[in-house]
Amino acid sequence: MRVTPEAGIGVVLLVAAVAAFFLFPGYLALLSTIFILAIFALSYDLLQGHAGVVSLGHAVFFGIGAYASALLGRHGIAEPIVCLLLSTLASALVAGVLTRIVVVGNDLTRLLVTLGVGFLFFEAANQANWLTGGADGMPDFEVAPILGLFPFDFLGRTAYFYTLAVLVLVYAAMLRITRSAFGLALRGIRENTMRMHAIGAPVSRHLALAYIMAGACAGAAGALLAQTSRFVSLDMLGFERSADVVVITALGGTGSIPGVVLAAAVFGYLKDALSSFSPKYWQLGIGLVLMASVFVLRQGLAGLFNVFRTGDRE
Repeated sequence: MRVTPEAGIGVVLLVAAVAAFFLFPGYLALLSTIFILAIFALSYDLLQGHAGVVSLGHAVFFGIGAYASALLGRHGIAEPIVCLLLSTLASALVAGVLTRIVVVGNDLTRLLVTLGVGFLFFEAANQANWLTGGADGMPDFEVAPILGLFPFDFLGRTAYFYTLAVLVLVYAAMLRITRSAFGLALRGIRENTMRMHAIGAPVSRHLALAYIMAGACAGAAGALLAQTSRFVSLDMLGFERSADVVVITALGGTGSIPGVVLAAAVFGYLKDALSSFSPKYWQLGIGLVLMASVFVLRQGLAGLFNVFRTGDRE
């Protein structure tokens, strides 16, 4: 069985992640957050990088997954894996409802519609104080030990391996999806929608399915953050979170699964380090790094893999 370059790079990244557990035991919480960010970024990369559907409201599904997990825990369903699956399903269902208004039209209309949907869900969660806690968030929900055996500890060791395991599953699933006939069809739609229509491909159906898959994956990321932090707030539905994932995808290299994961790690670390150094001006530092990356790596961080193979940054 031939190992693809993406799979090989994934193994290298996994080895690095396991090594980080022993090398940086004081940063397990940050690393867990980075793993969750990578899952969220992979969900958006499936949508925009492979299907060509742009969105400024992808955090809607992240927030739905987080709130669903918290509400389940509040009502006695506290087993993390069960909550994760149900939260993923909830996000997929909402994505399925929204497909009719999102996947139609061009990039501009999609940007406007997804932005509007994001604002609507944010304000709905803000107004439904009785359900979501509004601006105060939801800190009062239970998270049981995983499978009844592994409680979430203060040092973050359980959360670390839990989020890493889910990231590995999502990474493998994304490789499988994008290398399948369905993934090739998505690539064709992204490159030339009219030609795919001409050859009889069910374009709308493929885009709808990609949107549902991306929403489900984003919901899983939101549920993971809710479980590991034991807190859910409105910012999980906010525009800034949607903007972050768009930036990460561009930084990693659109359509590159290992590049997006690497970009999530770089972005997550930079955000934490710069905000600690300058809580007021950290976004300026992020902006400068992103601007520099555009000129140095025109293909994003995924271009590094080509550099090592060919010595050419183009």
